[in-house]
Amino acid sequence: MAVSAISLRARAKLHELLARSFLSSSASRKMFSSSTSNGNLVAVCQVTSTSDKAANFETCSALIHKAQERGAKVVFLPEAVDFIAEKKAQAYELAEPLDGPIVTQYKELAKKLGVWLSLGSVHVKDPKEASNRIYNMHVIINSTGDTIGTYSKVHLFDVAVGTVRSRESDYTVAGSAIPTPVATPAGKVGLGIISFLVFFFCIVSLTLSLHCYDLRFPEFSLSLAKMGAEILTYPSAFTVPTGMAHWEAMMRARAIENQCYVVSAAQVGQHNAKRSSYGHALVVDPWGCVVAQCSDGIGLALAEINHDLLKKARRAIPVWDHRRTDLYGNLSPCWDSKDKGKYWQLLVLIRALYL
Repeated sequence: MAVSAISLRARAKLHELLARSFLSSSASRKMFSSSTSNGNLVAVCQVTSTSDKAANFETCSALIHKAQERGAKVVFLPEAVDFIAEKKAQAYELAEPLDGPIVTQYKELAKKLGVWLSLGSVHVKDPKEASNRIYNMHVIINSTGDTIGTYSKVHLFDVAVGTVRSRESDYTVAGSAIPTPVATPAGKVGLGIISFLVFFFCIVSLTLSLHCYDLRFPEFSLSLAKMGAEILTYPSAFTVPTGMAHWEAMMRARAIENQCYVVSAAQVGQHNAKRSSYGHALVVDPWGCVVAQCSDGIGLALAEINHDLLKKARRAIPVWDHRRTDLYGNLSPCWDSKDKGKYWQLLVLIRALYL
């Protein structure tokens, strides 16, 4: 036991020394900053959405204004930024088309302030969808108010445990592709969603599994990194028990294994009588260090995306040069067996040859 304890302490000390050595020779980084010379300052936001869409937008608008005043070029908002419903029927009723009033308001705000916005997810109705299902869609808006990137969640939580059955696919349409990372002033952003189930009205024993699904597929983030992502974004609405157990550990793991920044905006607090979220919105650097994190309640944190640090991490541990795809396969997105999915996989493979 004594030897084991000493060994663990020695490993921890070695890791600390390596991290200090690595970081001390990198360019200066600041956890919170009011300005940056290269436009790489980002804001990660934390809000408490309810079923009141107007109030939700007012809250987010105030945070976006504050972030812009402090020099942020890209502002990241959480999943379900438009609303969190109290009932299933209300969720479908409140959902809008992609060109509806909510997204339009954000586009106008982005243009007015000259900032980029990441809407972690909005509930999108498709007029062609006859089954009353919606898309859980991540939307990127540039500083001129144009929508330049979208991602519809591909991992839907369908499970049966004993007599309890939950099928997210009954209410949500799965996406069919992983989009190419979007070039922003802060870097190339890979889009994801931590997969808050908008229709969360289910047996409590299942809630630990419902709200962190995209994040639990490392192939997903690996595919984005292979396509050139420098920033992985996981907008969330984690439950409190799941967040306490897995939130920071999984965010740091995705940052370390993909050698990318991870930016995760979050829902926080009590949304209604049946639903509350963990919060702890954060930014993790490619070395796995949490460089910015929100405190409790509504607010934001700022972090600089340091591309020198990112390059240094990839040079120091060149996993991309040593990956043995001949042994364990070329992990690429192929989310369905239809021709469309195969065509997308081919495009990704072709692109990967030039990374």
